[in-house]
Amino acid sequence: MKEGKIAPLKWEIRMAKDAYDGPILEISNLSISFFTRLREIPAVMDFSVSVQPGEAVGLVGESGCGKSTVALGVMQDLGVNGRVVSGSVRFKGRDLAEMSAEDLRDIRGNEIAMIYQEPMASLNPAMRIGKQLIEVPMIHEGISESDAWARALDVVNDVKLPDPERILKSYPHQLSGGQQQRIVIAMALMSKPSLLILDEPTTALDVTVEAAVVDLVKDLGKKYGTSMLFISHNLGLVLETCDRICVMYSGEAVETGSIKDVFDKMQHPYTQALFRSIPLPGANKNNRPLKAIPGNFPLPHERPDGCNFGPRCDYFQAGQCDGTSIPMAPIDGDDRHFTRCLRYRDIDWHAPIAASAETAATNPGKVILKVDALKKYYEVAANALFGGSAGTRVVKANETLSFEARESETLAIVGESGCGKSTFAKVLMGLETATEGAILLDGHNIEQTSIERRGTQTVADVQMVFQNPFDTLNPSMTVGRQIMRALEIFGVGKTEQERRDEMMRLLDLVKLPREFGDRMPRQLSGGQKQRVGIARAFAGGARIVVADEPVSALDVSVQAAVTDLLMEIQRKQKTTLLFISHDLSIVRYLSDRVMVMYLGHVVELGTTDQVFAPPYHPYTEALLSAVPIADTSIEKKHIVLEGDVPSAMNPPPGCPFQTRCRWKSEVPDGLCEKQVPPLRDLAPGHQIKCHLAQEKLEQMEAVIKVAAE
Repeated sequence: MKEGKIAPLKWEIRMAKDAYDGPILEISNLSISFFTRLREIPAVMDFSVSVQPGEAVGLVGESGCGKSTVALGVMQDLGVNGRVVSGSVRFKGRDLAEMSAEDLRDIRGNEIAMIYQEPMASLNPAMRIGKQLIEVPMIHEGISESDAWARALDVVNDVKLPDPERILKSYPHQLSGGQQQRIVIAMALMSKPSLLILDEPTTALDVTVEAAVVDLVKDLGKKYGTSMLFISHNLGLVLETCDRICVMYSGEAVETGSIKDVFDKMQHPYTQALFRSIPLPGANKNNRPLKAIPGNFPLPHERPDGCNFGPRCDYFQAGQCDGTSIPMAPIDGDDRHFTRCLRYRDIDWHAPIAASAETAATNPGKVILKVDALKKYYEVAANALFGGSAGTRVVKANETLSFEARESETLAIVGESGCGKSTFAKVLMGLETATEGAILLDGHNIEQTSIERRGTQTVADVQMVFQNPFDTLNPSMTVGRQIMRALEIFGVGKTEQERRDEMMRLLDLVKLPREFGDRMPRQLSGGQKQRVGIARAFAGGARIVVADEPVSALDVSVQAAVTDLLMEIQRKQKTTLLFISHDLSIVRYLSDRVMVMYLGHVVELGTTDQVFAPPYHPYTEALLSAVPIADTSIEKKHIVLEGDVPSAMNPPPGCPFQTRCRWKSEVPDGLCEKQVPPLRDLAPGHQIKCHLAQEKLEQMEAVIKVAAE
């Protein structure tokens, strides 16, 4: 960068970045409200947090707790009806509320940068990547186009994207989701900001890409000396990324402190309840089930007196916890550790979790579903998008899938986006037909029978619970009517009254009050909508339920309740559950067997214990390493996959995983690049598709282990 080309005023700002040594961000007693025609809605109340130079602070909590509102308050971007009611936000000692519009413009993007959850929200689809990147320093620092281009090449190289020249000349749609998010990070770093705000930056990414992006953010934070405010609902991600944590509930900070203090010596009942509702290693669906947080998150205008968490708290005491507002109190002996709880000294934080009712493990019954050498190929025009030459290319979405699923069994199907999980689900459901191979339901072939041609019983037998409950319910029809419509299609009940009675029974089954039958979907929370989706799936007495990421759109506290509900219904109905997920923590908790897919192939299949212990397929090893775990006693082997999943339209020769495999050099004669490995048995019921010799597989160490005390 040619410093002589920086305007004098901007140069003073650049110098100020390096000179300041107080807190980069200091939020004091901040209250933010949104004003509607009916009322004032307090979104954030009495919120305080500070971020020191080079420090990363995690902001965690459920949807609606006010995390993103805090970030918008820092950016002074609350819209027309949002207003800071009291308190202050100071950046490097200056109150942002007292700055002029011009000063704020200089600071945004230059000194404070924000990365959003969805990368395409920050990228212009009609503008090349390079043009979008060089705008940042040209506008904020007044440097020349050539110097900005040189800096863009450096930063794209820093975010570990291949061939920076090509990337800069590309349009956003020509990049994968992980590459787009890296470009957004690069854009945020173009002016070397002092503060980086990350709002759920990895939610839309695969777990392996998430691990690489998190690594990248940590490395770049150290390189540029950038302070970070990291907003997430994922406690494991915060553990791996941040130095300190602030837990929010219903608009308030309820606990703040160092990662170690809060994770190991939590002092607020909500923090404890959050940890008890996530599947840490050791949790088991039969003898150590998750403990869901009772009740529901309060709406802003329905908050209780006193402690906001009081109605859901195991330690609530009338006359004490429901009095006046509760201030943050310091925890003696800890590093800047505070809690918003009046009873934290009275609670035995080391008491074991009250024993839940143990349930006997179900024994899988007869084989219900048999998949044999299933293939699903799509033919696409070679240059359909751009009107190029004639001809077709083949997308190999599923490649020789073979497995069985038994009555009462949970088989998890895991893998990154593009591995073929959802394609298989579509073929099983009859939304697509197979190219080759067989799917047998009770011994009858259904792979070539589309859903329109399937009998009512077959449709009722194979049902699906979708990822997003918001998109699967008719907004103009009551919950009860939608369930009754499914009963009518499945031929359940001879009269309207019989179907209404069965609908009420299904609401009981999914633990929803019967009056919800008369409610519209908009009156339900996300977790309640997903329960309606489950009720509808079981309306015809489904024997196989395909659950496609059924809890990934829900808060962690709701995930536990919905997951355990699925397990309970499965035990009662003896349902076969095919659980599609990228979250290996949930998979470990609830599955009996696990099938790992990569680029259309099954690369590993076995019991949960077999798949989660060495020897692994090299891809399984990398997947396990990528899972963020919210437990400070866990040690993980660090394996970051380079690159993205190759295109199914142009798969690599030989082993589908060979372009990203760290073990490839251990296989002689370049076999990995020449030949697809056969599926071989490692132990009874445990199969792996890999060329690695047995002695190499036996050298593998456990990826996840509990640290010695």
